[in-house]
Amino acid sequence: MKVDISRVKIFVTIPNEKLEDVRNAVCQIGAGVIGNYTYCTYSVKGIGTFVPNEDANPHIGTKNKLEFVQEEKLEFICDINKVKDVIKAIRYSHPYEEPSIDIVPLIDETSFD
Repeated sequence: MKVDISRVKIFVTIPNEKLEDVRNAVCQIGAGVIGNYTYCTYSVKGIGTFVPNEDANPHIGTKNKLEFVQEEKLEFICDINKVKDVIKAIRYSHPYEEPSIDIVPLIDETSFD
């Protein structure tokens, strides 16, 4: 089996009210493309928690206090050559000082032929 990683799946948690800002930012530069379809994303609602320390500049919450925030986890596929630009777009459009971003390499299904 020959494995060539040409795409990744990116996951990012976002406060509900900023979901569309981040989705539009990443899709406008080419993330979320599957075949002949664009803006292919998936989101799940959840509750995020965090405690900003003394050095933090939190968008939501208070330093040294546990916060609970209604968020959505947005996920989408991205070509490997666009990842750096997509990360920049997330950081630019996301309100958090330190957004949670996960990047997972994908194995193309043709690798299993």
